[in-house]
Amino acid sequence: QVQLVESGGGLVQPGGSLRLSCAASGFDFSLYIMNWHRQAPGKEREAVASISNLGRATTYADSVKGRFTISRDNAKNTVYLEMNALKPEDTAVYYCGGIGHWGQGTQVTVSS
Repeated sequence: QVQLVESGGGLVQPGGSLRLSCAASGFDFSLYIMNWHRQAPGKEREAVASISNLGRATTYADSVKGRFTISRDNAKNTVYLEMNALKPEDTAVYYCGGIGHWGQGTQVTVSS
């Protein structure tokens, strides 16, 4: 069955960096667009970034452009989200999604 497992979240100070990973299994990863979404406490889930199946096209929310980078390694069935210059408002649970499925999420907390 389809499985998406996020990792890499944690507590980081403002201005710091984190790299999230999402390991996929149960489907032909290289055929599908992959996405990162996030949900902050009391807020609706929002799209953060997406990447085409071969990694040639990416999109970002305006709030993260220039700070976050989505990438993928189809040989490892893994999608990444490199997050730099983190702000307190980036605090959220980050979810990896694709082929209509979502992972369990990983918590990112940006605080001094």
